[in-house]
Amino acid sequence: MTAVPDLTARLSEVSEVTEAHLARVDRDAAFPVEALDALRRTGLLGLLVPADEGGLGGSPRDLVAAAQVLGRTDMSVSMIFAMHCQQTAALTRYADDRLRKDLLPRVAAGEVYLASVTTETGTGGHLLSADAKLDRDDDVLTLDRFAPIVTGGAHADGFLVTMGAPGDTTAHEVSLVYADRAQLTIEGSGDWQPMGMRASHSVPLHLTGSVPGHHVIGGHGRFHDIALQVFGPLAHLGWSAAWLGTAAGALSRVLRLLRSPAGRGRFDLSSELLLSRLARARRRLDAVHALLHRALADVESGGDLSRPPRQLVLNSLKVTASEECLAAVDDLVEAVGLRHGYLKDSPTRLELALRDLRSASLNYHNDRLNLADGRLALRDLGVTFA
Repeated sequence: MTAVPDLTARLSEVSEVTEAHLARVDRDAAFPVEALDALRRTGLLGLLVPADEGGLGGSPRDLVAAAQVLGRTDMSVSMIFAMHCQQTAALTRYADDRLRKDLLPRVAAGEVYLASVTTETGTGGHLLSADAKLDRDDDVLTLDRFAPIVTGGAHADGFLVTMGAPGDTTAHEVSLVYADRAQLTIEGSGDWQPMGMRASHSVPLHLTGSVPGHHVIGGHGRFHDIALQVFGPLAHLGWSAAWLGTAAGALSRVLRLLRSPAGRGRFDLSSELLLSRLARARRRLDAVHALLHRALADVESGGDLSRPPRQLVLNSLKVTASEECLAAVDDLVEAVGLRHGYLKDSPTRLELALRDLRSASLNYHNDRLNLADGRLALRDLGVTFA
């Protein structure tokens, strides 16, 4: 059971607001400002902020639960929330005391929605390298950073930005820096017209500005540690929970349709083909759920997440969830056919779920993780399980 007070009620309020604006934000590819306002109002932006900093004192388990609930209504909102929580966790664990005391109470109060700036034209989505470098003059850090994709960046109040460490360093010495919106000049470029995840509004941004030296998170060139212990694990947990919630919501809506009076008149519930497709979809989601909670147990253990068996579990979670949740929804499209599986106006919303989940394998591309997992497998000669 969660220790977060009224978590279910808080999530219900956000889901209700999200539902009311879902069709419009998807149609217009508009950022879900109303849902963000509800996340601010309910205190959920502070889910992972410690209670002594004014937050809800939640855990990775609470993040997983919340992302699943939000994903049942809108995957974009769930992913926006999960990524904000990932940033919050990095600040909580690695930020300097001055930055913590200034920033975390503002996050907890709903004043600061955090966006992640990790993509770069030259490196793509590769987290552990950076072309753009920080300039340092005494205790002031100057950044000039273009990112081709920044989820929710046009609406963020603060940014965690990966930059090359100052000085004559290699591209793999990466620093993580916090910048308040007021400290930056922000220029947007391009439009956002994707197939799915339309409400995530992941537009290109060019950020320039200066921040105090204590805004470096975890020390210069130390982002590798943050990525292994916080960024990667919480991204894979949060994303997978969002994807699972989206697929589970789709399955629930299909089942309600099938069991409704109208559905009983349209579908043959004794059909072996229909029953087999439902079984396959449910089995896929049960497998993802089991792997999600297996990975969550590793994160909750407090052990070293850089060990190959644990990295393999976390990477397997992301790859498996991205593939199986999409496949489950595709099974459901086949099960209910053209009218309720393919058309936008179906109450099942399978068309939206399918479009959104198609992005999952591309979000830190599965190809990159498969290559990493091959290298990790070579280091685990005994084939141990964390």
